[in-house]
Amino acid sequence: MDTKAQEAGSFFEKYGTALAVLVGALIIGGAFAFGQGGDRAEKTPEPVAVDIKDVKLDTSPFVGPKNAPVAVAVWFDYQCGFCKQFETTTMKEVMSSYGDKVRVVYKDFQFLGPASNDAAIYSRAVWEAYPDRWHDWFSGMFEGGEESTLNQAAMDALSTRLGLDIVRINKLIADNRTDYQAAVDADREEGQTFGINGTPGTVIGTTLVSGAQPFENVKALIDAELAK
Repeated sequence: MDTKAQEAGSFFEKYGTALAVLVGALIIGGAFAFGQGGDRAEKTPEPVAVDIKDVKLDTSPFVGPKNAPVAVAVWFDYQCGFCKQFETTTMKEVMSSYGDKVRVVYKDFQFLGPASNDAAIYSRAVWEAYPDRWHDWFSGMFEGGEESTLNQAAMDALSTRLGLDIVRINKLIADNRTDYQAAVDADREEGQTFGINGTPGTVIGTTLVSGAQPFENVKALIDAELAK
């Protein structure tokens, strides 16, 4: 055996156990740190002070009178299943229960892919052409499921079914896509300033509501605002 091999064998005989312990500790520590990093990424961020008075209420589609005593701002994504749940249960009941007492403003937070963004652009054209029919179109987008409505043909079919002129809508998209995109991006950036990092995210009064909360939770906040 040559001298170098003898020296290497002697070194590992002397320090092998310590090295094994050290390497094991590093592996465990790395795995722990990675896991902790993942946990931190999933934790809800610190609450952010919000106020509906700071929300831009006139730059996005809305339902209800502008002078309603309570305004509710909802950030959503067209591919978000929880947004569908929130819209078809909680928000449906809000509109049914409160009528003209509540104005609901729908804010884009399209982050789940290009299809969501395309739907948001189409939505802006519907809003410009048919503001009184916009919510019918919006509701129809969720009726067939998140995937089945998120393409040009399906959105045109929905518009046609509602009696909307798809030639007019698509011309508006062609003429105003840049402006519509800027409005969609502005909604998302605004939501982030209020601490929204997922959908749905809702601002009522001075409260940020995260997720598809049940009607009772939202009702309590609206009633508190009406009582002021």
